[in-house]
Amino acid sequence: MRLKSAVLILTLSAVVCSARAAPAPTQVEIPSGKLELHAQLYKPAGNGPFPVVIALHACGGLGGQGEPVLPRYRDWTERLLKAGYAVLWPDSFGSREAGPQCREKERKVLARRERVADITASHKWLAAQGWVARDRISLIGWAHGASAVLWAVRPQLSPRSKEQPDYRTAVAFYPECRVSSRTGWSARVPTLLLIGARDDIASPPLCRQMVDGARGRSALARIVVYPSAPHDFDRANLPLRALEGKDPAAPDHGHIGTDADARADAQNRVAEWLAR
Repeated sequence: MRLKSAVLILTLSAVVCSARAAPAPTQVEIPSGKLELHAQLYKPAGNGPFPVVIALHACGGLGGQGEPVLPRYRDWTERLLKAGYAVLWPDSFGSREAGPQCREKERKVLARRERVADITASHKWLAAQGWVARDRISLIGWAHGASAVLWAVRPQLSPRSKEQPDYRTAVAFYPECRVSSRTGWSARVPTLLLIGARDDIASPPLCRQMVDGARGRSALARIVVYPSAPHDFDRANLPLRALEGKDPAAPDHGHIGTDADARADAQNRVAEWLAR
């Protein structure tokens, strides 16, 4: 019943999300070694304890044009809030005074290093908050952020402290799987990978290979490949277009665009996955 309710809430909220703005976030500062990690926090009304989703932005960054969180991420935030989740968005680039990393030949912020550190610091900070359901902290990421999720759920990075519960679940939207597919990837927590077969920015065949290879080591990974979906298929009202020009916040090749059927299916699947 709880799972069905979460799915229903997320599905119904799709009708109103476009007409209703997400509430303003609260900026929080999270200690992470020598770094003070800036993050945007959205919480449901009430005192909790709330399940929480740590959300990881793509290579273009978290905000822009005076907005702390871009509309594409506020859309998902609104859905998650409606279902009772708090959402924490670590700003991996802004915290390091780095701009978009999409077209950087030598990235200052790596998915497997800095962004995993941000996830770990966020998890530790959340576990110390009284309003958090510590055993229901999940991960969700897009593109570069999704790649960070894949690194963070590897068995080698399991929390060392038995007092801190591990992530409940994880979701990765169209990650880059080239490196992970060659390094014996597997997941220690239930991990759902969502990607379009027509994604010419990420690598759907390699993501499939990576997940299929993990089944010998882990039964916790699942992949859904949408037959007609391109990169960024879950974004609202984005006509299909080829990437061109010199926008530093976008990849330097390929196509992006909404796939309505894949978007709707992904919304339902994410709701089910998080409610596990």
